[in-house]
Amino acid sequence: MPLYEHVYLARQDASAQQVEDLTAQLKGVIEGLGGSVKKTEYWGVKSLSYRLRKNRKAHFTLLDLDAPPPAINEIERLERLNEDVLRYLTIRVDALEEGPSAMMRRAERDRDRDERRGERGDRGDRGDRGDRPRDRDRRGRDDSDETDSGIED
Repeated sequence: MPLYEHVYLARQDASAQQVEDLTAQLKGVIEGLGGSVKKTEYWGVKSLSYRLRKNRKAHFTLLDLDAPPPAINEIERLERLNEDVLRYLTIRVDALEEGPSAMMRRAERDRDRDERRGERGDRGDRGDRGDRPRDRDRRGRDDSDETDSGIED
């Protein structure tokens, strides 16, 4: 059977539970028509490049499928009828990607980067050097030193 990657965007008003239910419904249709879902990834709510049906954000979900073409036609038909689905895209691939998708790897990389920033603190790579004196502070101290040294009591 042919292999497919299928991504759909659900509107942001839908709860995560509703998106999971929709994924389970699509999975049931595919399995009922002789296919199988190899991997499911929920990418979360992400900002859209432009508004789609008055939505600025959407729930993104990826399905890796091993299914006959009629199964793909049926899930696309169901998504066209479902008001919660903003867009979908199905691509036929030669081989399914092993491990996490590029979006999930990116999320892990961003999380790791944020953790490393947390280790360095809010000051970035400066560490515990503290604040350096500014030029105006240095000038102010130098001027006061000169005036103090010229006065005798």
